[in-house]
Amino acid sequence: MRILGLTGSIGMGKSTTARLFAEAGVPVYDADATVHQIYEGEAAPAVETAFPGTTVNGKVDRALLSARVLHDAAAMQRLEAIVHPMLRAHHQQFLADAEKSGAPVAVVDVPLLYETGGDARVDAVVVVTTSHQVQRARILARQGMTDEKLDALLARQLPDAEKRQRADFVVDTSNGLEPVRAQIREILAATAKMPQRRA
Repeated sequence: MRILGLTGSIGMGKSTTARLFAEAGVPVYDADATVHQIYEGEAAPAVETAFPGTTVNGKVDRALLSARVLHDAAAMQRLEAIVHPMLRAHHQQFLADAEKSGAPVAVVDVPLLYETGGDARVDAVVVVTTSHQVQRARILARQGMTDEKLDALLARQLPDAEKRQRADFVVDTSNGLEPVRAQIREILAATAKMPQRRA
């Protein structure tokens, strides 16, 4: 089985691209969805201990937690030390299940793939991109998003140009879904012929 790492900066269309991979029959691991899942369960007690007052009814309140860690690198590191081992366990289970199912390709959708060294654990990287103007418009349309919050999020991510340069495949979401579907078909065909590269 080949593993594709799917990444891209916020607002690039990565979630839509992941959904289109899934529609093509590819198992997709969604790191963000897994974070939501563990915040509603297994991570909540540890997060509350580390950041008192950030849970409500036994679930992590993402807005409260974000307010506590967004501008505090040490707090972000403490949070990542709690969450990342749980995410790794879910990720490993996903890969085992995908392998057992006989899937020739699996996609791991990880927003900070390069930033966390995750590119070493995949066979190829797909970077999703769009124009800077489209990106900002998409993000600022989200409820509760501000220019300041956006800038803080982008500061934690590698620049799009660097991601594209390092990518094996680039998917441009600027022109609608059909071109993305076509790019996915091409990527899957190419991936089937690739040697395993991951560590």
